[in-house]
Amino acid sequence: MTSDLLASLAQILQSPPETADDMRQLVDRFAGFLNLDLPEVGAFHAAVPIADGLTADVIEPRGSGPHPVLVYLHGGGWICGNPTSHRKLASRFAEAGYLVINVDYRLAPEHPFPAPFEDCMEAVRWAAREAQRWNGDASRLAVGGDSAGANLSAAVAAALADDPARPRAALLIYGVFDMATVSIEASPPAAPDGLLQVLGPKMVELMLSAYLGSERGDLVRDPRVSPLHAAHRLPPCHLVVGGADPLMNQSEDLANALAKARIAHEHFVDDFMPHGYAQLEMLPPARLAIERMIAFLGKHL
Repeated sequence: MTSDLLASLAQILQSPPETADDMRQLVDRFAGFLNLDLPEVGAFHAAVPIADGLTADVIEPRGSGPHPVLVYLHGGGWICGNPTSHRKLASRFAEAGYLVINVDYRLAPEHPFPAPFEDCMEAVRWAAREAQRWNGDASRLAVGGDSAGANLSAAVAAALADDPARPRAALLIYGVFDMATVSIEASPPAAPDGLLQVLGPKMVELMLSAYLGSERGDLVRDPRVSPLHAAHRLPPCHLVVGGADPLMNQSEDLANALAKARIAHEHFVDDFMPHGYAQLEMLPPARLAIERMIAFLGKHL
């Protein structure tokens, strides 16, 4: 499988994806590799209905519970990714004792903002109502995700701050938190190429345009899009990003805003790690990062 992975990476370098469909095919190609050696869990329920057109994979931990609950929102630039592409990462939390709701929210460009955000809001509220079906304890509910999923997680957590379904903690894995300052041009000095660098500015702009439109205007300051502007409404947060990730400053800016608002948080930068590394368990920092996330959840749930 490693040789297949290297061959696929070489192909990407020669011909980077240019459309949402290209990205979806790329994610599907890598899903098998990312899901090798799945963790042992109690039970797996695929595509459980939440609402019309909205489902989630429900992953039960072993044991009788009641289990704390994690609503997981996958990454993929709002245009690709799905619960299958992130099954192993989500299952790591189930392995650690969390009932995981791995949400299959709608994707742009077919479903631009606010559809993905609204799906994720609905999924958290649904989890709060229905978690007991799988021995989940909704009073100990967190939300988390990577990349676009971290953006959605922070936006949803802030929007639900006054809701009975409000999350008690948020995992924010190399996310985008201020759309007005997203750039992959200012990469960390001497950083090795990572996924976002390979995709290039053209694909990053395609993702943003698919989700928000080409004329974004004041929308980039909407806290549902740029949750940095609602940092004071967030629950305790765990932020993690790679030192070779062009989005490193996004996490730093949110961490500074959380500190200013006196919101409990942790902020880790894993040296030399590229965007997406939490799913690449052949890289030693990946499992260490996941273990830190689990420890954080244990403190706040």
